[in-house]
Parts: sequence; structure tokens; C-alpha cells
Amino acid sequence: MNNLEKEAKQFMKWKNISTITATEYQKSACKTAIFPKELGVQYLALGLTGEAGEVANKVKKLIRDGGDTPDKRKEIGKELGDVCWYLAVLAEELGSNLGKIMEDNLDKLEDRRDLIISRIRFHSSQIINN
Repeated sequence: MNNLEKEAKQFMKWKNISTITATEYQKSACKTAIFPKELGVQYLALGLTGEAGEVANKVKKLIRDGGDTPDKRKEIGKELGDVCWYLAVLAEELGSNLGKIMEDNLDKLEDRRDLIISRIRFHSSQIINN
């Protein structure tokens, strides 16, 4: 790693910006994975659901109790980290690359957005012409 790369990495760390890619995260997460392989997909899907539920529960408590604080947001962020772990390892168990899943999802969402925009334009022109 040259000096410029070191400086960039240090700057990003100082600004609290990650330099890890989805693929790197997936590889690292899988190194920590311990679960019954014969039930891998089921185990990981249930874990993902459970962690997502923990995120929802902490957000619910923000609504109920008030007091949206940086500490409470940090706790939600930690739960999101657990969601990421299960998502990454589940993707691996399914034979998928997390980065590719993310790219494909963005493509799908952009296509959907473009379709909705064209429908709105069509309907708007119909209203104006009638």
C-alpha cells in the first residue's frame, strides 16, 4: 500500500466511512460462521428474521419512549450489523455473491422507477388531453 492509499484509508476512518466492499464483508463474515450446515439456509433465514425483528423492536421503543438519541441510534446500527452478517452468510449459503445481489437489486429498482415514471407521464398526458 503506497502513501496515498494509506492517507485515503486514514481519512475515511477519521470521517467514519467504510472502505470494505460487500464481497469482502461476505468473505470475512463467512469465516466467523458457526451453524449446523445441514440446516444452513433455514438457520440463517431464521437468524436474519430475528435480527431484523430486533431492529424493529428498538425503533418501536424510540416511538414509544421518545428520546431519539445518538446512543439509541448506535444500538440500532449494531443490530443492523447483525442483519448484515446473516444476510451475507445466507447469500453465501445460497451460492450468491452479496455485491452482485446488491447490484441486481439496484438495477431492478431503477427499472421499476423508470416504469412508474413513464406510467405517470402517460396518465398525466391523458388527463391533459381529455
